[in-house]
Amino acid sequence: MLTDCSQRQDTCRRSYGRQISWFVWKSLCVEKSQKALPPEVRAWVEARKHHRLSHTQVQMACELGLNPGKLGKISNHRQEPWKAPLPQFIEHLYLKRFGREQPGVVTPAEKWERSAAARKPARNAVATNARGDQGGLGLP
Repeated sequence: MLTDCSQRQDTCRRSYGRQISWFVWKSLCVEKSQKALPPEVRAWVEARKHHRLSHTQVQMACELGLNPGKLGKISNHRQEPWKAPLPQFIEHLYLKRFGREQPGVVTPAEKWERSAAARKPARNAVATNARGDQGGLGLP
């Protein structure tokens, strides 16, 4: 059984007449789970990989309202000794604002959209029960 990536590699070999480099092939081979992620969540996944953050630190940064694209500006590249490393800086800000060391429930960024989609029918049911069986038409 061929996977999607191996099929794509064979297709690239046939279409270009030569084998492409491994790095180009790997960049073309995006996981199916990442394709389904919205751009906001995908930005956090890429920031986690690029800045070597844990799932907890990514969730803390998101709750703090930090921009994943601008984490590079506040990260320490060992050139600025007065700055704390990015993971410790995020943990310090989180403790300062929320008064606790980490979130109660840590959810990986890849599952954020799925959990939001699962909550939507529950919210719709609560809204329907709150307004009664009017059907949203405003009728008694």
